[in-house]
Formats: sequence, structure tokens, C-alpha cells
Amino acid sequence: MTTRLNPITTPRHELRAEKARRNKEAALAAFIGKKAEIDEMLARLQALSDDHFNTHPDEVNWGHVGTLEHYASLLKRITDSAFGEGEHAE
Repeated sequence: MTTRLNPITTPRHELRAEKARRNKEAALAAFIGKKAEIDEMLARLQALSDDHFNTHPDEVNWGHVGTLEHYASLLKRITDSAFGEGEHAE
């Protein structure tokens, strides 16, 4: 358990430093949580892709192609944003 500084007896610069430290710790914890969430989604997508998106080759039709086109367009938006490409290019 962390102890809080007494705002009456602690100099302001120490209070600001403590608040900044707690804020940084909270941001790091949130970042790690979101990264884990993304890693889980990517693993699920990879497993689905490895299984050919639950489609047998003899059953493929244009509807399946459209579904994959939709998935690809959503992923392209993400990769363009992450890598500064497409509409996110400078």
C-alpha cells in the first residue's frame, strides 16, 4: 500500500511530482492492458485465418470473398493508422 503525501505539510513541488508519478504508473498499466487486449484479438484472428476463416475450399463463394474484403478493409484502416500510410501518410 502506498502512503499519500500530506498536502498541508508537503511542499507543492513534491505533491506535483507524486501526482505525476502516479499518473505515469496508471498510464503504463492502461497501456499494458490495451496491448494485451490487442494481442488476444490478433491471436484469435490468426487462428481463424489458419482455419481458412471456417470455410472449406469446396464451399467458397463470392459472399465469402466479400466478407474477407470487409475484414481486409478494416485491417487496412488500422495498419494505415499504425504505420502512417494511406490517408494517415504525411
